[in-house]
Amino acid sequence: MPTLRYRYRFHPNAEQRQMLARQFGCVRYVYNWALAMKRDAFRERGEKIGYAETDRRLTQLKRQPDHAWLREVSSVPLQQVLRHLDKAYTAFFRGTARFPRFKAKKHRQSATYTRRGFSLRDSGVPGQPVVKLARMSTPLKIRWSRPLPSDPSSLTVVQEPDGTYYISFVVEVDYQPLPRTKRSVGIDLGLKDVVVTSDGWRSGNKGRVTRPKHLKRAQDRLALEQKRLARKQKGSANWHKQRRKVAKLHAKVRNQRQDFLHQLSTRLVRRYDTIYTESLCVRGMVKNHSLARAISDAGWSAFVGMLEYKAALYCKQLVRIDRWYPSSKTCSGCNYTMETLPLDVRKWVCPRCGEEHDRDINAAQNVLAVGQTVAEPDALRVLSFGKACGDGVRPALASVSEGDCR
Repeated sequence: MPTLRYRYRFHPNAEQRQMLARQFGCVRYVYNWALAMKRDAFRERGEKIGYAETDRRLTQLKRQPDHAWLREVSSVPLQQVLRHLDKAYTAFFRGTARFPRFKAKKHRQSATYTRRGFSLRDSGVPGQPVVKLARMSTPLKIRWSRPLPSDPSSLTVVQEPDGTYYISFVVEVDYQPLPRTKRSVGIDLGLKDVVVTSDGWRSGNKGRVTRPKHLKRAQDRLALEQKRLARKQKGSANWHKQRRKVAKLHAKVRNQRQDFLHQLSTRLVRRYDTIYTESLCVRGMVKNHSLARAISDAGWSAFVGMLEYKAALYCKQLVRIDRWYPSSKTCSGCNYTMETLPLDVRKWVCPRCGEEHDRDINAAQNVLAVGQTVAEPDALRVLSFGKACGDGVRPALASVSEGDCR
């Protein structure tokens, strides 16, 4: 069964806030201590320190008199943060992630508990257990917005920069097959229109879903509050109050973006059995400083991630085509590829067949054709609107995600 995270807001009392602050501080200290140790060992001696060695040294660190305060909190999150650091280090040397960064007090704080670090007790309401963390005498006051589908294997307590607290449970969920629609679609991700579909499923807008631009709408208010923050003495009480105001504005933009992307991805998964999309290198694209803010506000990576896990959950299929396929500058009618096609050119005419193309719609149609070639190599490589393409794609570099609903 697939695993998902169920996130809830909770409101700790004064004693719990104090305990969580100490727990977050110890987690942050252990992470930074282990990261510095691993970094120095590799730089000076070329030595790679794994989780087992860092765990052994952590035990020695706790026995030192000047670090006795590490024994006053639960040891489970301290061991978990060492595992997280080891995974981050492994991903860095594998080339799939950047080098781990040190944790700061002003950023998001978190602590992960396995089953040894928390207890569940029946509250009498199905799916809403009483949760108590290690070293705490009272249970957490959780705002249950939906019931838990199963007993969690682990949980993460989070304090956002704006001061709000959340608890995230890792639970197993059953597959929830949706009715088969026998529809397939190719989607092109953009900045003006976050999604352009190949079949125009939004007939009133020619298959386009316009980007709401949540960050741009909040930019003036953010600039004002950040200016007020810059004018206050750093570290003072008023500075902390203003910092939380800025963090709340950022949280509002983030929540608006996630809500929009969740609704859009759910509508796509419900409407189509197979969704074809591009594999974008967002990390490389945000290096363009003229478009970095708009690209980050669009949330392409988060959107494709939502499509992926929802396709697996609802027994649908998501196909990502090769990122190097020139979908925008390839004619969907005759497969002619333009040598260059600048970003400011939104419409162009194919010099071979003379057909006029809208840049985004043409890209979405090509994504559909190439995706069908990859996902169904034995099928006829002809689109439903009678245009054949898909030649020249590298199928080995495409990925297919689908739910195993047997």
